[in-house]
Amino acid sequence: MTGIGRVLVVVYAVMALGATGRSFVQIVERFDHAPLAFTLSAASAAVYILATLALIFSRREAWYRVAWVAIVFELVGVLVIGTVSLAVPELFPEATVWSGFGGGYVFIPLVLPFLGLWWLITHRTRADAPARGAE
Repeated sequence: MTGIGRVLVVVYAVMALGATGRSFVQIVERFDHAPLAFTLSAASAAVYILATLALIFSRREAWYRVAWVAIVFELVGVLVIGTVSLAVPELFPEATVWSGFGGGYVFIPLVLPFLGLWWLITHRTRADAPARGAE
């Protein structure tokens, strides 16, 4: 993996570290205050870890598919949690990684899945690529 793909993996890894650290501190220090928000932060951390690994190994067909699932899940998560956190803020007394569409992370959580999906589309595995002459 080179170029944009490598940068994408680094950004996913940084998000994985940030989300993991944030959710760990939130859960250990004050889980009772906002269990839903903190559990969602931990879930986002797990998704970022999985997406990072899946992108690293995406040349293998199974990992390529895992990357698709993880990144689509991430996109749905940031859109749904972002919307709900703005529409019903009392559900989120503390922010999650995806609250406010990732505003606490300079909106990287909102942009990242679109870049990830773009990269997956433009770097398909051989098994997923259309057969030559079939176009």
